[in-house]
Amino acid sequence: MPEQSPAAELVARSNALGADPRNTNFAGGNTSAKGSVIDPVTAAPTELLWVKGSGGDLGTLAESGLAVLRLDRLRALVEVYPGVEREDEMVAAFDYCLHGRGGAAPSIDTAMHGLVDAAHVDHLHPDSGIALATAADGEALTKECFGDRVAWVDWRRPGFQLGLDIAAVKAANPQAIGVILGGHGITAWGETSEECRANSLDIIRTAERFLAERGSAEPFGAVVPGNEPLPEAERRAKAAALAPVVRGLASTDLRQVGHFTDSDAVLEFLSREKLAPLAALGTSCPDHFLRTKVRPLVLDLPAAAPVADVVARLRELHADYRAEYRAYYDRHAAPDSPPMRGADPAIVLVPGVGMFSFGKDKQTARVAGEFYVNAVNVMRGAESVSTYAPIDEAEKFRIEYWELEEAKLRRMPAPAPLAGRVALVTGAGSGIGKAIAERLAAEGACVVIADLDAAAAEGVAEGIGGPDKAVAVTADVTDAEAVRAAVDAAALAFGGVDLVVNNAGLSISKSLLETTERDWDVQHDVMAKGSFLVAQAAARAMVAQGLGGDIVYISSKNSVFAGPNNLAYGAAKADQAHQVRLLAAELGEHGIRVNGVNPDGVVRGSGIFAGGWGAQRAAVYGVPEEELGAFYAQRTLLKREVLPEHVAAAVFALTGGDLSQTTGLHIPVDAGVAAAFLR
Repeated sequence: MPEQSPAAELVARSNALGADPRNTNFAGGNTSAKGSVIDPVTAAPTELLWVKGSGGDLGTLAESGLAVLRLDRLRALVEVYPGVEREDEMVAAFDYCLHGRGGAAPSIDTAMHGLVDAAHVDHLHPDSGIALATAADGEALTKECFGDRVAWVDWRRPGFQLGLDIAAVKAANPQAIGVILGGHGITAWGETSEECRANSLDIIRTAERFLAERGSAEPFGAVVPGNEPLPEAERRAKAAALAPVVRGLASTDLRQVGHFTDSDAVLEFLSREKLAPLAALGTSCPDHFLRTKVRPLVLDLPAAAPVADVVARLRELHADYRAEYRAYYDRHAAPDSPPMRGADPAIVLVPGVGMFSFGKDKQTARVAGEFYVNAVNVMRGAESVSTYAPIDEAEKFRIEYWELEEAKLRRMPAPAPLAGRVALVTGAGSGIGKAIAERLAAEGACVVIADLDAAAAEGVAEGIGGPDKAVAVTADVTDAEAVRAAVDAAALAFGGVDLVVNNAGLSISKSLLETTERDWDVQHDVMAKGSFLVAQAAARAMVAQGLGGDIVYISSKNSVFAGPNNLAYGAAKADQAHQVRLLAAELGEHGIRVNGVNPDGVVRGSGIFAGGWGAQRAAVYGVPEEELGAFYAQRTLLKREVLPEHVAAAVFALTGGDLSQTTGLHIPVDAGVAAAFLR
């Protein structure tokens, strides 16, 4: 078997370490390897450093995510280093050390990897290591846990000086396999990639055993009566009721997507007497509080408190949180600090129920929650052997409002038009609904795929990208309980709902004398009643959020055009069309816009046409079913066939922002049917 390149070895090691959340958090930590290559210009051997680039994730790292630097040039920066007060300037200097084209941008930790005299270096954020790093007597505990095999490095903000510090500690402790970084994490090294990985795991697992064996049984104190977890069904029902309210509060400055967690670790922390004092201390590892903010918002009511009382108290606590965050910013901001980015919490803790976390998209919200669970594990470990003592508030501010972090934010691409919005589409397992769901997701929305066909809904959600982008729910829109459950699912998956598309439908083509009472009822139940139930449940959530919203009805040309053998379907669609006008008038005061789309002749890809409607309509018009689409096209002014994606484009036009002042409108998507012109 041919020998692996240093870069390939590094990627394999990184992926193995990143696959286990005990080793490091998502996108946290970095790894490196040094090695020799032939310089294509001089044909001489050249020493290089391969290091995980800025913003990458170890578990999914590929060679394209590595920064590649010339080691001699990187180490030469020591001679021009202007000192800790100007260390941020060194990040720009890394660009002058790059080897070749491409590769990722070097991260702030590049100096650590280049200056430490070892062929392979891992810097990780394991909960067990950070627990020792944040213990009040962490240095003594590190000595007790590891002897002289692992050294201690006092807290220092990541940067060039920290790289010098670690390099000096390694040189002074040749027997050491790594260090505990005060308030931060661990760094390990080795002369081979396998030795480095083994040393990293040795530090992590040894710290885990030490905490388990040396630690107290109840580091968070006694259970507070009344804060015990509610039974699961009751807990999740309460979470679904609270989620839109909490999301609305967390979106005061910028619209957020939500995530809900009720894991055992979270519920246990929320039930204990040390919840409030520990939460107030905030997180410590820079990766943690950059995601979770300096501290969470903690509800101070018992688990069984009525929802109305909880909502009222959350509003009070949110106002206090915003005032305190403003005071935190004012205490530490310098004249050249970046402006305050927002005063809303990223983490909201509700005893007995669980944790709500927020971010600009679902992945960011989910990861924020995962990071706070990491922080809970860290606090548990530190409290079990000592006292949790994170880095002080001023240091947290220096990192949260670090100009280098601000520059990283400025480099991020502009958000998609529907970023931060949550859509619920009924009948989205196929046809027009599927096309709408896919378009909304492509424009940045998180989407709930609601359909009677569970397998079809799951397939669409998977195709869109899975649970960070889309989730599937089985929903019969004629059943009020099932509709409420679908809206609750949106609340638990993404925090609430902003955009609802009433698309579920069916059609039966019969004359008046042939139409049965059941034919009439089933079409009105699905389209007229179903749309009403979905709009009602969604509007409740939208009003609770206070963020406005969009409700779009997929009606039909047949809502205004009187075609043959179409009484029940046309009447149900006319009902939907008038619901648009009625709800636009009623919901406008809440900032909720209600509009409709009137398609016609959507044959290809349509679930309705495939379900028998196509054959029935083809018989009415006396054409072969396979030619029905072309027949419809020829009777239009544009002579063009209408496809599901054309309807989806109309939905996006109504909800994407350009028509923000429009409500009560129906948009025809029929290639031009003069008889159905709106008047």
